[in-house]
Amino acid sequence: MGLQGKAALVGAAQYKPQKYATAPRMFHLEQVADLGLQALDDAGLSLKDVDGLITIGPQFHEAGMFVPAMAAEYLGIPIDFAEVVDLGGASSVGMVWRAAAAIELGLCNTVLCVIPSRMAPAAPNDDHIAEVMRASRFGGHSTRFGAPEAEMDLPYGHMAQNTGYAMIAHRYAATHGWDEAALARIAVHQRFNACHHPDAMFHGQPITVEDVLASRMVAEPLKMLEIVMPVAGGAAVVVTREDIARSTLHRPVKVAGCGEHIHSKSPTYAQDMLATPIGPASRKAFAMAGVRPADVHMAQIYDCYTITVLLTLEDAGFCAKGQGLDFVRQHDFTFNGDFPMNTHGGQLSFGQTGTAGGMTQVIEALHQIQGRAGARQLKRHDLAYVSGTGGVMSEQGALILRGA
Repeated sequence: MGLQGKAALVGAAQYKPQKYATAPRMFHLEQVADLGLQALDDAGLSLKDVDGLITIGPQFHEAGMFVPAMAAEYLGIPIDFAEVVDLGGASSVGMVWRAAAAIELGLCNTVLCVIPSRMAPAAPNDDHIAEVMRASRFGGHSTRFGAPEAEMDLPYGHMAQNTGYAMIAHRYAATHGWDEAALARIAVHQRFNACHHPDAMFHGQPITVEDVLASRMVAEPLKMLEIVMPVAGGAAVVVTREDIARSTLHRPVKVAGCGEHIHSKSPTYAQDMLATPIGPASRKAFAMAGVRPADVHMAQIYDCYTITVLLTLEDAGFCAKGQGLDFVRQHDFTFNGDFPMNTHGGQLSFGQTGTAGGMTQVIEALHQIQGRAGARQLKRHDLAYVSGTGGVMSEQGALILRGA
């Protein structure tokens, strides 16, 4: 049971990450059209080929509901499959496998997956925008009456992502030990990769382990250079039927396996903060694709924090539980190394473009498999593992992508 590899990623587009203050301000509908047309053009397809659409919902500025219908109307196309995905940083991975599943079920032929930037002009006194902004002050946590976080977390200082991930890091240190220099290697190697990606936010700005260790403490034990810098951006990918994929401009990339798991919204309610949802999600993805972690040629791992990468390496099966620090010390994660990881720089160095941040990992895997990664191109690039993480290690998904 599961995906049969009969749907493929064929095209992509993403905005160059920018600081919010300097980013062009476009409505979300404009971005859906702009990014969508770019991604279709990249594949050699057009809007008339699209009969499926997946986007995000709660962050859409023009409306809080009926978003796919509104977007399809704006694009001027009828669609046979519509979906809204609300999984935070796991949304990109979730979009891709949902598109592939819909295609394999025969519901549609070509799906456009779009995540616009959260940077858009807000109308004065817009209640929806005001609510989004109020929640953003607390890191996206709900402040609504009845939400468990509003009563049990926020009043006691558990706000935003930094506190949650720091709490997880403390738990890891108490259980398995800690090596801040090892964690710093993740950031350093990814920055090396970013220095070879011309669109990366930190292109041309290499760092050392010493730089990471000397950076400002934000939420102990997490330092500034171990935490993403949110920036403006957006992204889109095109997933289509395998026979259509064979006629597109670049090598098709089959969606061979997928998995998804959610165990809670806040780590406060997790049974075990170190047993993350990426474990069951990844096991399902590998089993569906019929491959093992040791078989992949690259890992594009969601990296909002270095601790996120460490836990993903363990729970996805690249190393045993509690052996992540040794794994990090023993491997080279640059595109020249023995374990290529986040070869575009990851969100730590490419930039975290809001909810679209997770799409950078999908697109890097796509470009690597297609042989279009430029100076970062891997010699072995046929099989990729991609992960997505939403919230505080709460919503997670995994993809196995294979070159056709």
